[in-house]
Amino acid sequence: MNLNPIIDPNKRYDFMLVFDVMDGNPNGDPDAGNLPRIDPETMQGIVTDVAIKRKIRDYIYLTRGHLEGFDIYVKHRGILTNEQKKAYEELGKQEGDSSPATVKDARQWMCEHYFDTRMFGAVMSTKKFNAGQVRGAVQLTFARSVDPIFPSESSITRVALTNADDIKGGDVADEEARAGQMGRKAHVPYGLYIAYGFYTPSFATQTGVGEEDLKGLWEALINMWDLDHSAARGRMACRGLYVFAHESRLGNAPSSQLFEKVDIQRIDKGTVARSYKNYQAIFDEGMPEGVAMHKIISSFE
Repeated sequence: MNLNPIIDPNKRYDFMLVFDVMDGNPNGDPDAGNLPRIDPETMQGIVTDVAIKRKIRDYIYLTRGHLEGFDIYVKHRGILTNEQKKAYEELGKQEGDSSPATVKDARQWMCEHYFDTRMFGAVMSTKKFNAGQVRGAVQLTFARSVDPIFPSESSITRVALTNADDIKGGDVADEEARAGQMGRKAHVPYGLYIAYGFYTPSFATQTGVGEEDLKGLWEALINMWDLDHSAARGRMACRGLYVFAHESRLGNAPSSQLFEKVDIQRIDKGTVARSYKNYQAIFDEGMPEGVAMHKIISSFE
C-alpha cells in the first residue's frame, strides 16, 4: 500500500470511503432508543461525520499520541478548556488575557500540538483561555448506505441484577435473581456505507498540516475499525478508499464530477445483501486533466 502519492499537503484531495457493518450498530441515535440512524424517507442507513472523526481521533491517539504534535484536543470525556490552558501556560499568558495577539499565539500553539485541531478545526473561543477558531483542512460528509437497511432489535437477558432491591420482595434467594433481567440490543444485519471527504490545502497552510498528518489520516481510514471493536459494533471494515489527487491547489475538477467515477452497485438485486461481495464497483477511468485516482483499498476487484 503506497501512500506516497497522496501525502503532499500542497495538493487538493477528494476521497471516497466505503465501509460495511455486519450484525452491529455503526452509529446509534439517542433520540430513537439508540437504534441505528436512518433516513426515514429512503430507509438508508446513516453514520454521522462526528462518529467517523471520533474513530480517526482514537486511532491517531493510540498510534501517534506519544509523538510531539499528535495529541488530541477532543478526547473522550475531556475538558476542552484544560487543553487550552496548556497553551496559555506554555506561552506565559494569563487566563483573562484575550488580546488579539494572545489569541493568535494560543491558536497557533493549539494547531502545532493537536492533530485534530489542524485537520478538523475547532471552536476554542471560550471565556477562559480563548484560543480563537480554526477551520480544518479536512471535512467529511455523513456516510449513507448504498441500499436501505433494516434496523433490528433482539431481546437479551442478563443473569445478574444491578441492585439487590431489584429482586422482587428483596429476597436474595428469590427465583428472580437467577432469572435476571431483560434488555434490547439494536443492530443492522448488513449495510454497505459510503462517505465523502475533502482536503483543502489553503486551510492546511493556515493550520500547519504536514505529510505525516495526511499519512496518519489515510492509515486511520483504513485501520481504525480494528481498534474500535465492541460487542455493539459487530463486524466493521474498510472496503474501499478512493483518493482523487489534484495537481492544482485549487483543484482541477469539481469533486461531484470525480465521485461519479466510482459507482458501487448490487450485483443481484433479487438476493439479500449480506456481504460486500454482493456488490461491484464500476470505474470510469477517464480522469479530467490534472487529476489522478488512487485506489488505495478496493475490495470489489
